[in-house]
This record gives sequence, C-alpha cells and structure tokens, in this order.
Amino acid sequence: MNPQLFLAFLIVAVALACTPGVDWAYSIAAGLRQRSFAPAVAGLCGGYALHTALLVLGLAALLAGMPGVLGWLTAAGALYLLWLGFSTLRSWRGASFSADAPSAAPKSQLRAFLQGMGISGINPKGLLFFVALVPQFVSPDAALPVPVQSGLLGLTFVLLVAVIYSCVALLARKLLHARPGAARHVTLASGIVMLILGAALLAEQIVPAVSAAVSRS
Repeated sequence: MNPQLFLAFLIVAVALACTPGVDWAYSIAAGLRQRSFAPAVAGLCGGYALHTALLVLGLAALLAGMPGVLGWLTAAGALYLLWLGFSTLRSWRGASFSADAPSAAPKSQLRAFLQGMGISGINPKGLLFFVALVPQFVSPDAALPVPVQSGLLGLTFVLLVAVIYSCVALLARKLLHARPGAARHVTLASGIVMLILGAALLAEQIVPAVSAAVSRS
C-alpha cells in the first residue's frame, strides 16, 4: 500500500472515531450499565466489519447508488436508535457502577453485542463513510489489489474504533466510579443523544417525502 495514503487515512480515521456521536453514547452507557463493556464495543466493531465486507464485495457502492434502499435503511436505523434511546432513558435512574457488581450474564452480553452491531451496522452514515472515504486512500498502482487495500483500510478503522471506544468506556467508568449521581446524568445524556440522532435521521427521510407529496398535490 502507499504509505503516505495510509498515514493520511489513519489521521482521518482517528479524527472521525474521536468525534462524539451515537457510538460514544452507547459506549459510555454500556460502560456504566455493564460489568464488562467489551461486548458492546465488539458489537460496534462488528457493524463496521460488516461495512468493510460489503465494501470489499462491491455491495456498498451498489447500495449507496440505490436511494430507495438507502432510504429504508436510514429509516430502520433511525427507528432502532429511537428505541435504544428510550430503553436507555428508562434505566437512567438506576445507572451506576460498582467494582463488586456481578458479571453480566451471557444473555446480557449477547444483547449488548447485538445492540452495538445494530447501531453501527444499520447506520447508513457508516456505509456512506466507507463508500465515499475509503476509496480515496486506495492506490491502483500499489502492489496489493484494490479489494485487498480496501479491506485492510476497513479493518484498520475497525481496530481504531475498538481502541478508542474502549478508552471512552473505560474513562467514563473511571471518572464516574462511585458517583451514581453523575452516572445517572451521563446515562440520561446518552439516551437523549440517541433520541436526537434517531429523530434527525428519520426527519431526513420524512421531510423530503412529505414535501414531494405536497408538491404533487
């Protein structure tokens, strides 16, 4: 691979992964509500690994070129975020962390993993990120084939996400350890962030559709 392009990709990827958003909100909430935040972070990484696989197979560009399908994916992701936000808000009053808390049950760990994978995997913004950004750092003149370069860049982003989101969850846990009041406020804020982003994604689909219907009538 072109080392200069790879370094540029690392800088951009780290900047994007360090930008607070719904992934951060879920990582923080999982760090406060779960004995281990690893399943939640692994789920988020799994969603981006799915986007990487779609990119390598060429399906990501195909889906991005189908506005109807992308619109339905956006709506599904928005509804999922709204549901997850409401679920987080329902539990914010009891949010806390104790080092003596029992380990999460396997069922709870699997649920945290699937929720994280749903957040990043259904999010069309992530799909568009891989379609629009990753190809800019692929060199046709490099020794590795283009699909291999794309896969390596995607997996690099997955690795960065794993490290950064784990640090976010761990930092939140350390700062809010034995401070249930602060933990409740952060959990409340995480739920609100999910609701706002879900509503914004849903509005992106509803407003144009309503405007088109009004103009036709």
